[in-house]
Amino acid sequence: MDPIPLILLEFNELSPVLMQRFIRQGELPNFKIMYDESQVFLTDAEEKPPYLEPWIQWVSVHSGMRYKEHGVFHLGDGFALKERRIWDLMSERGLRVWICGSMNVRYDLPLNGYVLPDPWTQNPPPHPTGLMPYFRFVQRNVQEHTRDRAPLGALDYIEFLGFMARHGLSPSTIFAILRQIAAERGRANRWKRAFIMDRLQFDLFRSVYRRLKPHFSTFFLNSTAHMQHMYWRNLEPELFKRQPAAAEQEEFRHAVLLGYREMDRLIGRFRRLFGAGSIIIFCTALSQQPCLIYEEGLGGKVVYRPRDFEALLAFAGINGRHRVEPVMAGEFHVYFENEREATEARQRLLDLRVGEQRVQHVEQKGTDVFGGCIVFEELPADATLRLAGTDRAAPFFEIFYRIEGRKSGIHHPDGMLWIRLPDNSHRVHEGKVSLTSIAPTILRMFGVPRPSTMRGDPLEFGGRPAAAA
Repeated sequence: MDPIPLILLEFNELSPVLMQRFIRQGELPNFKIMYDESQVFLTDAEEKPPYLEPWIQWVSVHSGMRYKEHGVFHLGDGFALKERRIWDLMSERGLRVWICGSMNVRYDLPLNGYVLPDPWTQNPPPHPTGLMPYFRFVQRNVQEHTRDRAPLGALDYIEFLGFMARHGLSPSTIFAILRQIAAERGRANRWKRAFIMDRLQFDLFRSVYRRLKPHFSTFFLNSTAHMQHMYWRNLEPELFKRQPAAAEQEEFRHAVLLGYREMDRLIGRFRRLFGAGSIIIFCTALSQQPCLIYEEGLGGKVVYRPRDFEALLAFAGINGRHRVEPVMAGEFHVYFENEREATEARQRLLDLRVGEQRVQHVEQKGTDVFGGCIVFEELPADATLRLAGTDRAAPFFEIFYRIEGRKSGIHHPDGMLWIRLPDNSHRVHEGKVSLTSIAPTILRMFGVPRPSTMRGDPLEFGGRPAAAA
């Protein structure tokens, strides 16, 4: 008998506190139904900063390994972990898999299914390569979302629309795109584009799901995590020393709630379209809380990003043959052909200064240099960027620009895990469970033995093992 299909909904960093508040307020009817039909757990990421990051915790979810075991620290480094993930183990058993947007993935070939990596990842590529038009378009939009315009031309849009027309573009998404275009005035409402990307990803997921009929699939979204990071200050301004301006508050006061409403709409669609005869797992891996640590003195954390990564490297005098791969916010990888050039580049980036303050945090691993701006205060318009030990100088804002907004949400180790079984049995389990229990639980549902690298215990429901049948 064919096993019951399972969909893992990965809604990154949603807060248990906000979830319960919004449910009580009647804002999230679909989450309320899902909660009442599920085995409800609270997860513990079991890490503290700097190891409390989604690109670390999602690797733990998929591999069943803690950070100290898998060692994947940066976004984009998931390929370095050679131990197999859930989908690899299922694929080798002949089970079909559809991994849609999951963070920091890797996969073995041959693979019995599809993989769409997260848009911040360069390696591995999508599988099969037919997903590349979607991946490339979304990647450029996400990585350059802080700019007024993504680096895309007319042909890119034509190719993307052609791809989506063949992969499930729905009338409701088309109408949402038109409404979004009509609502944008200058930069106003541009932040809502994230929810359009969510709709497009759902259309693609549904199209592939219907064609492939996977046994195991994932669906990852980050839009609401972004809303929390940027707009928690507008949700609860009374918690923060620096109050938002009236115009800002008017535009963003409901941004976080809107994110939860969008996720609620998707939960409803998943339940209606795939819920009958399927297992649906809702997981957040970690969550967020108000970010108050930068309020004293700084009045909140601001973020700077290079206007052009090549211009930054040229200013620092970095000439070796290289390839730049941006990731989140102002962070980036630079890959060199040899370790000597990487070491020289690392030192030059460390020598960048504003006043006496170092501008870049830089790490090196072989030929890979990873960097990001560590200036978090608001700089004056005439700030000067210098290269220490030289007479090289330039206006800071010729090389960098400030990303709009101030960080107001920060990570918290608690996460949500709701498992909706075919019998819709409900129980709220006490205590917290490890993220490393999720992969063994899913594997046991399919009768797939867990490897020795997965040391977490599978979860039990009401005194009985978790089972798909």
